[in-house]
Amino acid sequence: MGAGPQRYSSSIEDYLKTIYALQERGGPAITTSRLAERLGVLPSSVSGMVRKLSDLALLEHQRYGAISLTPAGRKVALGVVRRHRLIELYLVTELGYSWDEVHDEAEILEHAVSDRLLERICERLGDPRFDPHGDPIPTRDGEIRDWDAQRLSTSEPGARGALVRVDDADPGMLRHLSAQGIRLGNRVELVERAPYGGSYVVRVEAAEGRASATTHHLGAELVAAMWVQVDA
Repeated sequence: MGAGPQRYSSSIEDYLKTIYALQERGGPAITTSRLAERLGVLPSSVSGMVRKLSDLALLEHQRYGAISLTPAGRKVALGVVRRHRLIELYLVTELGYSWDEVHDEAEILEHAVSDRLLERICERLGDPRFDPHGDPIPTRDGEIRDWDAQRLSTSEPGARGALVRVDDADPGMLRHLSAQGIRLGNRVELVERAPYGGSYVVRVEAAEGRASATTHHLGAELVAAMWVQVDA
């Protein structure tokens, strides 16, 4: 069993993982100000770290331009992502954590777990493809296996499909979905969306043990965090 990607300090790994996460989910170009907002640090701190990572050939960044990972930086980032997502899944399946409790724990453990222990965890879980939030788990070789989903907020009214992923940055959002009885695997339908940034009407089909489908009025931020495999 080969060794994983080269390890760096926790701060470097956090930056690379965050840049990868922003790229993975799309959206505007990654700038120092956007990265500072996501990490909750001063833009001056980001600028200094970006220069350091550029010197290490882990990032590409033109002055006042967008930030992107080099192939070497992407490899390191995917190694951290793999550790994070496997740890989250282990905490849920083996230790009884709920999906809203695992992110902060994994943020700490991802920098401490050894490659040997990580692969034991992976084997214990049966080489899983997705974490508890539906995020794809990179392979040992640093690849993301094909998967197909889109944000529910980008769908047209009438679109139906399986809920396969939820952004996990806000534990409160995950708790809210759980309280509404909405979870991964549910079939959902976007019924209507109000104009000018209004709420979305989402129908959740009956799950096992539930008498009927339920209808929810959900805010734009929440619907944007929900990813669906839309029926063909």
